[in-house]
Amino acid sequence: MKVAIISDLHSNREALEAVFQHITASGVERIFCLGDIVGYGPDPEFCVDLVRGHAEVTLMGNHDEALFQDACDFNAHARGAIDYTRRRMKPHWLSGSEKKARWRWLQDLKISHDEGRFHFVHGSPRDPIREYVLSTDGFLNPEKLTAIFEGFEGVAVGGHTHHPGMHTESLSFHGLDGNESCTMKIPLVGKFFINVGSVGQPRDGDNRACYAVIEDESVTWHRVPYDFSITQRKIRETGELSEILAKRLTLGK
Repeated sequence: MKVAIISDLHSNREALEAVFQHITASGVERIFCLGDIVGYGPDPEFCVDLVRGHAEVTLMGNHDEALFQDACDFNAHARGAIDYTRRRMKPHWLSGSEKKARWRWLQDLKISHDEGRFHFVHGSPRDPIREYVLSTDGFLNPEKLTAIFEGFEGVAVGGHTHHPGMHTESLSFHGLDGNESCTMKIPLVGKFFINVGSVGQPRDGDNRACYAVIEDESVTWHRVPYDFSITQRKIRETGELSEILAKRLTLGK
C-alpha cells in the first residue's frame, strides 16, 4: 500500500496540476480520488478529465452528487456553483460523445472502496457522501464520533471537511500545525479516521493545496503551493461564481 489520496478538488485546475506534479516527482504511482471533483471553481471539465485519466479509484462527493440531484441544502455560494457547473457540463442530445461520456462517468462513481484494512469514503463510513467528520467532534460532539468509530474496523479515510488530520479511538484529533509535510504512524492495532484535506479549497487556515500519501503503517500529508491568483481571476471572469469563492482561496478558509 502506497497511494496518493486526493480529495475536494473543486474545479481548481491550478491546484490540481500542482498536486499532480508533486505526486509525479515523489514517485508515487497509484492515485485515489475521494470525490468533490467539481463545485466552487471555474474548471470542472479539466479536473474531471485529469482524474478520469490518472486515478485508479474515484469516489463520489456531495458536490458531484448534487449535479444530478437537488442542491437545496447547499449555501447560496455552493448552490450557485453547482448550477454553473451543471449548465456547462450537462450534455444535450446534440452534445459530443466526450461530453456525454464525462457526464456518465460522474453519474457512475461509487461511494466507497476497500483495500486491506483501509476503507475509503468521501464523508464518513456511515454516510459516505454527506456526513462531516469534523476536527472538533471529539470534544463538541463525542457521541457522534463514538458512533462513527463503532461503525467501522481498521482505518477509515475521507475528505469533505477540507481539514487534514487524524482522529483516534480516544476521540482526539491530530492536525498538521502548518507544516509543509507531516507524517503520522498508523499502528496495526486500533481504529483511526484520516482526513486527507483538500486540493482545491483548503479551510484550515493554510492556502496551499493538500493531499496525503497512505502506506501500510503511516500517512504523510503534503502541502503544495500554487498560484491561486490565476484561479481567482478565472472565478471572477465567469461572471457567475460568487466573489467569496475567490477570496477564500487567499485565506485558506
